[in-house]
Amino acid sequence: MTNKRLGLIIQDPWLEGSEQDIEARQLRYQDKLRHIENEFGSLKEFSAGTEYFGIHNDPYRKAWVYREWAPGANELYLIGDFNGWRKFTHPLKKNAAGIWEIFLEHEKYKDLFKHGSLIKVLVVSDAGSSERIPAYIRRVVQDEQTKNFTGQVWLPGVFDWQNDDFKPKDKESLLIYECHVGMAQEKEGVGTYEEFTKVVLPRVKKLGYNAIQLMAIQEHPYYGSFGYHVSNFFAASSRFGTPEALKELIRTAHQMGIAVIMDLVHSHTVKNVLEGLNEFDGTDHQYFHAGERGLHPQWDSMLFDYGKQEVMRFLLSNVAFWLQEFHFDGFRFDGVGSMLYFHHGNESFNERSKYFTDGVEWDAVTYLQLANKLIHNINPAAISIAEDVTGMPGLTFSVDEGGLGFDYRLGMGIPDFWIKILKDQTDESWQIGEMWQVLNDRLPYVKTVAYCESHDQALVGDKTIAFRLMDKEMYEHMSLHDPDIIVDRGMALHKMIRFFTVLNGGQAYLTFMGNEFGHPEWIDFPREGNNWSFLYARRQWSLAENKNLKYQFLEAFEIAMIKLVKEYKLLSGLYATQLNLDEENKTIVLQKEGLIFVFNFHASASIPDYSFYVPEAGKYQVILNSDDPAFGGHGRIDPAVSYFTVYDNLKQINILKIYATNRSCLVFKKIG
Repeated sequence: MTNKRLGLIIQDPWLEGSEQDIEARQLRYQDKLRHIENEFGSLKEFSAGTEYFGIHNDPYRKAWVYREWAPGANELYLIGDFNGWRKFTHPLKKNAAGIWEIFLEHEKYKDLFKHGSLIKVLVVSDAGSSERIPAYIRRVVQDEQTKNFTGQVWLPGVFDWQNDDFKPKDKESLLIYECHVGMAQEKEGVGTYEEFTKVVLPRVKKLGYNAIQLMAIQEHPYYGSFGYHVSNFFAASSRFGTPEALKELIRTAHQMGIAVIMDLVHSHTVKNVLEGLNEFDGTDHQYFHAGERGLHPQWDSMLFDYGKQEVMRFLLSNVAFWLQEFHFDGFRFDGVGSMLYFHHGNESFNERSKYFTDGVEWDAVTYLQLANKLIHNINPAAISIAEDVTGMPGLTFSVDEGGLGFDYRLGMGIPDFWIKILKDQTDESWQIGEMWQVLNDRLPYVKTVAYCESHDQALVGDKTIAFRLMDKEMYEHMSLHDPDIIVDRGMALHKMIRFFTVLNGGQAYLTFMGNEFGHPEWIDFPREGNNWSFLYARRQWSLAENKNLKYQFLEAFEIAMIKLVKEYKLLSGLYATQLNLDEENKTIVLQKEGLIFVFNFHASASIPDYSFYVPEAGKYQVILNSDDPAFGGHGRIDPAVSYFTVYDNLKQINILKIYATNRSCLVFKKIG
């Protein structure tokens, strides 16, 4: 390194005491990158493992070639329907690097080894023999009778992307609709990529979101894992359809102007031996750390050894594969906080050394730096988001300037805060100043995805905000002509919490599908405890479409809110300016991007002639009112009324007087 100080340290003087640690982190990254470039030519070439491993056509040999890295194995045999599943007829040869390969001549196997063929690899080691699914396989299918998973040769030809050159135009103002393809339908069953394309994408467009975040894409043997126990990293889950159907989904989203972000799981993998990577070559340390270090104590899964070159090559190739083969626009990296530390983020960070030395998994840090470098080398417009609650310094700072290179971090403390006050506090005890502080508790250069609820809050064992607010009353009193004080309160606060979060929580916003209209049901995947029912593993879109139900109002507010956010670029500004904080009346007045926002969280106090300071004199108009009857409100504000400032000679400030209705938010625009 040169004597030039890293930009991260210049940006944040608090880190000066850890300057040597940050420089050491940067040196480890640079040394690893230099080693990769010296051996492979470039990071991109190193990450092109899918072009070498797995199954390929070799036109020079006029044969199919299959390669596998399995250094601890004694013998490998390719088996499948092409050879009647005979175990020892097709042996692979091993080289000095522990890479095995076999060639199948086109002429000899043209009617046997083809698109759709089922295959496995028989691995013989000191631990015994087992039939495994190739590590780089691109499609895995499950037998309906036996429920066993098998690799499948997938060679359908070139997909017509129709000159898809989509680039996220709103990378700096992301509005993310988090989705799960399987449960994105109303029927009691597993949804498909095709159904998602037809049913959900038009909804996303209607709501105004400019990105979707897809969960559970990588193949996983247990549906109820929500896709977080991945077994086959290069295979799009076949329970939702074919890889081409997923590509069609992404192409259609791009045509609608919607970016597609993948929920990428590189933080751990499933322990399953037959379906996944565990003990692939007969050892416990091929892809993972040996012994206890290779086990995740909370997640019952396996932990990658990020310091091993072929493991890093496997994972970086996986990053490149989804970007290039499927045209994904970026990733939400799952479990980053768990990756960064040997203790998986389960300790308090009460001193700076905890971020740089004590318990830090340096190899994982370097891997994430390389992954982000690769992502933005392949596509500078791509998006990378870190799921991290630990607050690792430099998480969203440039890799070349000492950071880890993510574009955003998830504001995971925000939903935790909303849950806490909804569970533990009465409405009368809410502290508005605390709400303001928590939503703005972030460094200006740490770009944050704000959200009040994601899939985590919708699962059994937790509750969405709507369900916490209205609970069983949602089953009985959501009819249009059925007034109920619990539902009235719940709908009012649901709108306010969403709006307060998107306005103050960060530079991007996320919600989980269905939460925009207050979906009443938790998510419970089919399991023995519910008699393998799909009743709760679905989304009831018809609730929002039913004109006799109140769900339509929550959705209507979402559409209006997102439209306002986009029109006035509310996510582009760092922080709102606080104009008035009134704990007695549970009211806060904010200014952002030229608009004035008034939030009155009081349970009962609606205040005539409520006065507050505004920076500019003039005529103001209400442009959004959560109490509007179109949003299920009481219509206490006349939208035609204009508001004129009054000059306070004593204080020498401009005063605006309004009717501040309780449990509502108002947005004012200066029009004259």
